[in-house]
Amino acid sequence: MTIETIQTICHRLPGVTEDIKLGEHLCFNVGGKTFLFTYPDGVPPSASFKVPAEEFEEIISKEGLESQPYIARYKWVLARNISSLTEQEWITYIEQSHRLIAAKLSGKIKKELGL
Repeated sequence: MTIETIQTICHRLPGVTEDIKLGEHLCFNVGGKTFLFTYPDGVPPSASFKVPAEEFEEIISKEGLESQPYIARYKWVLARNISSLTEQEWITYIEQSHRLIAAKLSGKIKKELGL
């Protein structure tokens, strides 16, 4: 798995933009809200994403995944090595995180983004 593959998956989704936050994190956003944080310069590269509250404990019990420090209370998960997940798993988690974040956007923004 590469950051470029994750980037491709993200840009297949509606309304996605990307930017750099905190000087080194490549972030993917919908409606100005981040749904995926990556750390491409890390060794190995890592990424964090939001999951449904009811699935959080089950997901962080999987090998290679853990609660994201500082924002775990908001049900964010950290993959310390992006290669610990398959491409299909990344597609699933990225799409899910995008949906969760997009669901909190205002109706006006959703309409503008075609969501």
